Amino acid sequence: MLKDAALLQLDLLLAALEHDLVLKDATPYNVQFRGARPVFVDVGAFERLRPGELWVGYRQFCMLYLFPLLLRALKGASFHPWLRGSVDGITATDLRGLMSFRDRFRRGLPTNVFLHARLERRELRSGSAIRREVSRTGAERQLIRANARKMRKLVARLAWDPAAGVWVGYGEHNTYDEEDARRKERFVDEAAASSQWRLVWDLGANYGRYSRIAAQRARHVVAIDADEGPVELLYRELRDAGDERVLPLAMNLADPSPALGWRGHERKSLLERGRPDLVLALAFVHHLAIGANVPVREVVDWLAELGGALVVEFPGRDDPMVQKLLAPKRAGLHSDYEQSFFECCLRERFEVRRTERQASGTRTLYFATPIT
Repeated sequence: MLKDAALLQLDLLLAALEHDLVLKDATPYNVQFRGARPVFVDVGAFERLRPGELWVGYRQFCMLYLFPLLLRALKGASFHPWLRGSVDGITATDLRGLMSFRDRFRRGLPTNVFLHARLERRELRSGSAIRREVSRTGAERQLIRANARKMRKLVARLAWDPAAGVWVGYGEHNTYDEEDARRKERFVDEAAASSQWRLVWDLGANYGRYSRIAAQRARHVVAIDADEGPVELLYRELRDAGDERVLPLAMNLADPSPALGWRGHERKSLLERGRPDLVLALAFVHHLAIGANVPVREVVDWLAELGGALVVEFPGRDDPMVQKLLAPKRAGLHSDYEQSFFECCLRERFEVRRTERQASGTRTLYFATPIT
């Protein structure tokens, strides 16, 4: 998604130059997604190209687009912690510290990373002299165009393929039999059909099986998973299909995106961005309660805080996935992870409309609405 947003930003810059315009900044926050389609939303970012002015958004483009993409493509490292830690992104000096000697010879890196970092460290202040020379020759547009085209080629070559790990293949190698899977799909579809939902959140969406079902009944679905691999593959499928109903996001809900920037107002936290009308929490509760050590009551209270109706699944302690999560734990931990206690917490905050036990006998589905 970040790569597609970067390419859109560069294409718009190149198109703007044909009309003596330029983009004055280059932040990914100017590109939002309608499902899997990137949309540029900041009309105010376009301004007239000024004499002697080079690409003013170059440094920001590097810090918020190029450097995160390089980190993922060349080092296999997630850029999410970096961007969560700084609203301005990754500096050239920081990225330079992660590069090897061989990286000096990769196309596009000597100038955009190594020279950039050197100038950043020296705090070179010869920009005014460069602008005067460019203004004298009248080459602003040609220089920006050449730089943007080179950058586009570099970004287009960057690639990352998720490892074939357990969660990437979870959809094909999970613990459900076909009967359980069909009943679960029917349960979700019937709950989704029970009302006109404006916004659905699918928590722990993995490869989006139930997000797609909900999308047939709702205006918009946000599919959230902590594992970037399934989210990446889901996004590619949705993009190729031209799907504008499902928005995939990589996010650890035990540590969701915080508010960022000055006084925490520049970028909103997850719950400030919008509230769902319907929440799907399938194959989710045990990962939060056992994997992330969140008390069961806290999990239910947080789901209630979201304010929407709820389709939730509770796998019992005899479920194979629950046993796998409990295996490395010390005996006696997570004593609150019992179905009777979960149901007690659920009924305190929700009115349970429907319950269905899976044929396997290890998991139970609930459809509930908030108590008003």
